[in-house]
Amino acid sequence: MFIRNKYKGKKVKKVEENGELLWDVLDIISKTLDFDDLFEFAGVSKNWRAFYKICRRNFLASFLESQEPLLLQISYRDEGSFSFISIPDQKVYCFKMMEHCFRYTYVTSSRGYLFMVGDNSNQFMLINLFTRMKKVISTPTFEVISSYLPGRALLAFGKCSEGFVLVVLCGYRLCVYQSRNCCWVTSSTMRDAGRVVDFVVLHNIIYVVTNNFNIGVLGLNYANIKFLKLKSTPDVPFSLCPRLVNCDEQLLVVDSTCEEIRNVYKIDFSTMNYVKLETLDDIALFYVSNGFERNCYALSNPNLWGYERNSVYVIGILSAVCSVYSGDDKKLQKCVTLPALHGTSSHMYDWCFRHQQYEVDYSLVE
Repeated sequence: MFIRNKYKGKKVKKVEENGELLWDVLDIISKTLDFDDLFEFAGVSKNWRAFYKICRRNFLASFLESQEPLLLQISYRDEGSFSFISIPDQKVYCFKMMEHCFRYTYVTSSRGYLFMVGDNSNQFMLINLFTRMKKVISTPTFEVISSYLPGRALLAFGKCSEGFVLVVLCGYRLCVYQSRNCCWVTSSTMRDAGRVVDFVVLHNIIYVVTNNFNIGVLGLNYANIKFLKLKSTPDVPFSLCPRLVNCDEQLLVVDSTCEEIRNVYKIDFSTMNYVKLETLDDIALFYVSNGFERNCYALSNPNLWGYERNSVYVIGILSAVCSVYSGDDKKLQKCVTLPALHGTSSHMYDWCFRHQQYEVDYSLVE
């Protein structure tokens, strides 16, 4: 191993006597490690453990605060591995999480956590691969039917509190869990206004949308919904699942099919109307379709993170490319080849935004 001249003398002698490596050398070693190896870094020795505390803190601060969306790839034939792909950098971050995720099925991601449901259908798990924080939540009051695995989930934290709220859409039931009382509340999503298909947090309130494009506010204590008195809804011939997106404190509604985004609307709360967006301006949308399950996210100022404004990034199931469409005319602009991963012949995708943190204000929805 090469050591620069300034480390010769007493410092090198200390390394030889104590078996300790200089922190500059440890820094070089740490930068060659993958995520899983990095978490094992501290177990080598006391010297490595002391360096790891600083290394990990700095790494998480820079990595988790970044607004760059990563593409999450879940492999089902590679021992249940997870990989995060940075499309602008063409870089892959790999995880091996079998000890945590065995017998769990991925549903969605929220605030950097992966939301998963157990094979026994009565247990949920929230796990953050970057911090190794894990929450396991039992569902003693209801059982998840295998044919209706949760299609949507949202994790939000209480404003000015350590408690959290978990909202799960399972078939025709809307289920709300609150950590402050460890209690589940369920209600039917079938209403005159339509069936609830998605939800998002805006201004500390959870909004829901139905398959009929009706918008409502979710009450947390009883999972009741108060629908807004909108003056109009989009005239859409057929849309299975419109998606709600919070971008720059605006509530966006995305009309999509299995393969594409057709139209994007903004809810104008001053006039209580849907407003169709003819251009996305300084916004990029990130869309993924895994068959019947589709997720959509948004990012403002995407140029800061290597993505293009007024664009829609689309990933399909088992796809090897990311298709980029114009936000104006929906025409294909380019296709970005995804980095090839060894041994991942069966997989699904989702977008992961690690910086997003939703907060709810109980006083607004009690």
